[in-house]
Amino acid sequence: MKLSHALSCIVGLVVLFTAVAHGQWDPNNGQWRESDPDNLRVMSWNVQDSITSSSTRKREQLGDWHAIVCIIASLQPDVLILQETGDNSGNGTGSGVDSVAELTTTLDLLFHGGNDPFQGGQVTSYVQKYAPGYDLPFVFVSSGTDGYNRNVILSRYPFSDLNGDGKSTLSDIPFISPDEWAPGGNGGIRGYMFAEVDLPDNIYEGDAVIANAHLKAGGGSDDHADRVRAAKNVGYYIYYLLGGAGTGSPDPNGKIADNPQVTQILTSTTPVIFGGDLNEDEQRNGSTVGPADWIVRGGGLGGNNGTDRDTSDSRYDDAAEFFTGNRTTQSSSKLDYIASWDSIAVAIREFLFLSSAVPSGKEPAELLNFPTPGNPIPALASSVASDHRPVIVDFELPTQAQSPPGEFAILSPTDGQMDTDEAPTLSWEPSSGAISYGVLLADNPGLNSPIIDQSGLSGTSLDVAGGLLDFGTTYYWGVIASNNLGDTNSTPYPSSFVTRDLPLPGNFALLSPGNGATDVARESLFNWQDATDAETYTLTVATDSGLGDVVLEVADLAFSEFQVNGPVLSPCTTYYWGVTAFNAAGQTDSTPHPSQFDSEGIADFSGDGIINTIDLLIFLNLWNIQDESADVNLDGSVNTLDVLFYLNAFVVGC
Repeated sequence: MKLSHALSCIVGLVVLFTAVAHGQWDPNNGQWRESDPDNLRVMSWNVQDSITSSSTRKREQLGDWHAIVCIIASLQPDVLILQETGDNSGNGTGSGVDSVAELTTTLDLLFHGGNDPFQGGQVTSYVQKYAPGYDLPFVFVSSGTDGYNRNVILSRYPFSDLNGDGKSTLSDIPFISPDEWAPGGNGGIRGYMFAEVDLPDNIYEGDAVIANAHLKAGGGSDDHADRVRAAKNVGYYIYYLLGGAGTGSPDPNGKIADNPQVTQILTSTTPVIFGGDLNEDEQRNGSTVGPADWIVRGGGLGGNNGTDRDTSDSRYDDAAEFFTGNRTTQSSSKLDYIASWDSIAVAIREFLFLSSAVPSGKEPAELLNFPTPGNPIPALASSVASDHRPVIVDFELPTQAQSPPGEFAILSPTDGQMDTDEAPTLSWEPSSGAISYGVLLADNPGLNSPIIDQSGLSGTSLDVAGGLLDFGTTYYWGVIASNNLGDTNSTPYPSSFVTRDLPLPGNFALLSPGNGATDVARESLFNWQDATDAETYTLTVATDSGLGDVVLEVADLAFSEFQVNGPVLSPCTTYYWGVTAFNAAGQTDSTPHPSQFDSEGIADFSGDGIINTIDLLIFLNLWNIQDESADVNLDGSVNTLDVLFYLNAFVVGC
């Protein structure tokens, strides 16, 4: 229950406060504004009948109107979507719902004060009294009502037709015939309102569409079905009419009775931000087919179904109170949401505001005017204002560059670099504010008649194809960073490099032992393909894949093979090997580098795949007659060391 009686006012001095500079987010120090002035802060709040023409509490006191005023002045959203406004029957001082005109006037009083034409006298509690430089002058009151309340969108920026139907606001979506996941119908009992917002062109690349709803309340199955039905239709409307379902044309299936008809879809940099009181806690009831989920993901279908532009899926908020992490917006439930279509609107901050959870000294300065400037009790503001908590999301939207690209340097090849690969990768630092890059490369410092003239690059590197550049030649190149306000040349411009006199050895493959080979003889011939232009090779064999634990390394090989002799390799061991080809220009590693093989076991003298006593007897017999095959340690002679070596292998089963 809200407090409906006024407490005695305590007369005192008006608290003078200094507004926190725009661009501050540090609740631990009482700073609650956006961290970036170019972010778009959207706030959704069910104000529980606190904003009505019949309210007699439009003054500084322990009352709901004044609490609402102080909280809005504290958080200062760029867009404010409200539910349960205009209901005069809920506050004991009137009956029925405000007309659109009456509620519009009431909202003007909420922000600007003045004479109260409904109750008489002056409105002495209003947002601009506590936040003089802040205003939401563009107001859209929905014509949709259930006989009790209306939904409202207030904006810092004007409303403007973005899709060519001659309208900038819509109190409810048009009728939809059944199609895909949409059951047909409209946006539910109170309607789903939409407002097209014209964001400043000198800041933002696109605009925004804001939507707001108060879906049907109640815990019955019919109530749930009504909410889901409305949500499915709204999701379909966003995806098919506003987004064109990936076709480039609005309503490609012809199922939406818009009149006048929409003529164009939203631009790729214009998001839809929507929410309100959806009256269902989908984070706790285990539902994946509730209204919020249907709107953002087509009921969890994912993929390219549902309200998503790039198949990444839209998302609704996971806002929490800053100090406690509490995520409930009414009692123990989350019923209020802000969602976005789609990933072009990045939620960089999302939170709930609950004054009682804010430690003393960390409140927004504007909240210290509640209930009176001389006697602040800010912790009570939220509970007095409404039984719902506001959801606030700061969105990062695509923005225009404010200046030409910043200075940036060439990275590789460095200026004047010698012996450069004839197919180098050109790379450079990123330039702040750059939208794209262009690269010029020529054999003259004026970059005339360029060999490479590549524009529209989004990255900071470019691979030069083989065969474009000659050996032993000086080349010049430069990069141009561009945005809508101009170009910036790289430092230096141009840069130069000299290609090597000879090509590197060509690519070549390892042949034997093959990659993954097993039972490889310890005295084996290692061979590989010839590498074109190679002068020498180095063979490396190691027990690790990084070729760091070397057991054999042979350099300056003139041919593409090497015979391993003697006790170099151990039995039953995994080895890695690779070859590097060299010439005066540099080196080239083999493919693969390294290759892997397992050396032979020595205990299975019978060759039947089983190590048993028969193998031991065969070995001892051969050793006794001094057969060279009994030289298992490969030291060139048959002696007692071979018996010890064999017995060790026999015991471990090698």
